[in-house]
Amino acid sequence: MSTNFLLFAAAAAVVSFAADVVPNSQPNPYKMVEHWYQLPAGRTMGSSSAVDIDSKGHIWIADRCGANSCAGKDDIDPIMEFDSSGKLVKSFGKGMFLFPHGICIDKQDNIWITDGQGRDGKGHVAIKLSPEGKVLMTIGKPGVAGDSEDTLNQPNDVAIAPNGDIFIGDGHNVGTGNARVVKYDKNGKFIKQWGSHGSGPGQFEMPHSLAFDSKGRLFVADRGNNRIQIFDQDGKFIAEWKQFGRPSGIFIDKKDNLYSADSESQPVKTEGRMAAYGFNPGYNRGLRIGSAKDGTVVAFISDPPTDNILDKPRAITSNAEGIAADAQGNVYGAEVGPRDVKKYVKK
Repeated sequence: MSTNFLLFAAAAAVVSFAADVVPNSQPNPYKMVEHWYQLPAGRTMGSSSAVDIDSKGHIWIADRCGANSCAGKDDIDPIMEFDSSGKLVKSFGKGMFLFPHGICIDKQDNIWITDGQGRDGKGHVAIKLSPEGKVLMTIGKPGVAGDSEDTLNQPNDVAIAPNGDIFIGDGHNVGTGNARVVKYDKNGKFIKQWGSHGSGPGQFEMPHSLAFDSKGRLFVADRGNNRIQIFDQDGKFIAEWKQFGRPSGIFIDKKDNLYSADSESQPVKTEGRMAAYGFNPGYNRGLRIGSAKDGTVVAFISDPPTDNILDKPRAITSNAEGIAADAQGNVYGAEVGPRDVKKYVKK
């Protein structure tokens, strides 16, 4: 029996397991906390898909300079550190980014940011910064879109393997541009890449977020295909999971709890310019929480009810795209449309 057959069979088993569970049926044991953070006078939160937690339990957010782009806003720091009470500890990064998209905090508390757009010598890069804001590494050529070993095109997110290898999800469009995961060593030297446009194993339509579990498996939020794909660190396909909705963001904590932010699912097809975009039959938007070990979904935090009316067109994206959870199990959702970051605590 071939290896490929075994891989497909394993994936099918996982998916069929998920099909036994009714989407959106899990309980919501959380309550939402708004306005949990304090910003300086005159500073408002912009669109954000980037939130992560450091070793001190501090919450790091990269927003788009109070708007949905940092272009022309070189006087605003988009990277912000908050303590657990919501007090702003520090901010930095003014003039460095066009479109902060993904964030990853490594074991040394360094901050990795992907800049998902590019022009005029900025963007299309993944930047590593110290907790004080010093640039330590840049992967990609600022302002240059490409698909080579040293260029990126609309990079989405970064994940750091236990040995320090760097993985980047690259490509933010369905059917055009890049659709790949790129692997570098801890010094930024290219190792390999895999992926192309499509819906087969190892293909992608927007590898929008990345995370590692305790086994060192790489989870990729393959948003345009309404699934999470799981790989080993050499890019070998392991499984696909569809029970976590249409994932814009994923986060896996030290206990292998898996958090998924679904900001785009359309349970029914709508009319208009984006009629088929986000079509994911039966799935409502919201945050899904479960296990990275076996794929079980145990909780569902729905988007507000007005976003779940099946017979009305909805915005392309709503509520959280980025997601993270602290050691106490509090969940943070970074929102593009509402331009906010919500906190969810156990009821």
